[in-house]
Amino acid sequence: MVDERVEYILNDIKMCSPGQTEFYQAAQEVLESIKPLLECESKYFDNNILERIVVPERTVIFRVNWLNDANKVETKLGYRVQFNSAIGPYKGGLRFHPTVNLGTVKFLGFEQIFKNALTGLQIGGAKGGSNFDPKGKSDGEIMRFCQAFMSELYKHIGYNHDVPAGDIGVGAREIGYLFGQYKKITGEFNGALTGKGVEWGGSLARKEATGYGSVYFAQEHLESYGNSLEGKVCTVSGSGNVAIYTIEQLLHMGAKPVACSDSQGTIYHAAGIDIASLKAVKEINRESLKSYAKIHPDAKYIDVAHYPKGGHAIWHIPCDVAFPSATQNELTLVDAKELVKNGCILVNEGANMPTTPDAIEYLLENGVYFSPAKAANAGGVATSQLEMSQNASMSQWNFETVNIKLHQIMKDIYKRVSDTAKEYNSEGNLIVGANIAGFKKVAKSMIEQGAV
Repeated sequence: MVDERVEYILNDIKMCSPGQTEFYQAAQEVLESIKPLLECESKYFDNNILERIVVPERTVIFRVNWLNDANKVETKLGYRVQFNSAIGPYKGGLRFHPTVNLGTVKFLGFEQIFKNALTGLQIGGAKGGSNFDPKGKSDGEIMRFCQAFMSELYKHIGYNHDVPAGDIGVGAREIGYLFGQYKKITGEFNGALTGKGVEWGGSLARKEATGYGSVYFAQEHLESYGNSLEGKVCTVSGSGNVAIYTIEQLLHMGAKPVACSDSQGTIYHAAGIDIASLKAVKEINRESLKSYAKIHPDAKYIDVAHYPKGGHAIWHIPCDVAFPSATQNELTLVDAKELVKNGCILVNEGANMPTTPDAIEYLLENGVYFSPAKAANAGGVATSQLEMSQNASMSQWNFETVNIKLHQIMKDIYKRVSDTAKEYNSEGNLIVGANIAGFKKVAKSMIEQGAV
């Protein structure tokens, strides 16, 4: 009965949401992995929770007209998918990237439901964004786009309703422009967005949170098997906030991160990534990683044109621990086979759904520990909620206070998902543990709140 019901729901999703491949993938992973729970508790079927949880409570699609530097009007699409508010106000980032479409935003919003539930904090799941590409745009163009985007989005958000944050393509600069427009339109200074500047309501350690949290989770995972990150060679895909601060915290932990990447290529620095140089290239100058190779001639730069067929160069660099921290489905079966061959012991997801299903299956079959994104990269949204708490009390905590709270949250998440996996006879399978733990919390709230 369970198999048939799950199959029916997955087929229904495909019929109702054609072409949304990433959303299908996310939904299938969750529904398949919670089968041990469904087999022993009928209340989820009795209350139609599965059918309800895969459908967003609200989906908003809007046109964004903005003026470029040539004084020409350009048009992009904006999205906000408010997926589930059973345990708190909608919470989830905004992504500006040319690949953004409704399927992307729905997959991210669906994942956010369970990720947010795992933090133990009272926040629901949402996601949004636009197919606008900030790369190559002037500050003026980005400001005008953000103002145009917020001129529509403001109607749908609020500090106790829906609180967006940043994501790919939406950093401190974009959040500043978005918040400024929100404040101008509404006349209110409140916590309607997170990721704000520290001087005007932001939280210390927010920028570092996803990367730091990912490393804290990896350390908990390894320690549970009597191991640690100290001395481990690590590869970290990406070179945005998540990757940079993953690398920084790995260095603090005594690990040796040797590689990172961007959309144009991969850097392999066998001596260890120099964090100061990486920050200068990506955060200050906003340049390609080619510039890092100019600063460090002993580092090897691998252009995307020379990536292995069906794979990514960074996962073919020998490592003990891999941190996929760039984007979805970036670690393929080709890459997984290479990681196993090179003796990788842990894949710790820092991005949202960065590992393909067949790659995950291969890694698990070959004894590689696996930390799923909805648990391992929850540090960012957790610290966003800490920012909301500070905004509500009109106070600001110091960096150490926020970091201590973040570290404890990640410890608690690891224990929660590990214990849940054991409870449902899936010890060591944190995918099962994370999905069941997150699902149970949200489903219980939905049942208690009735047919809403």
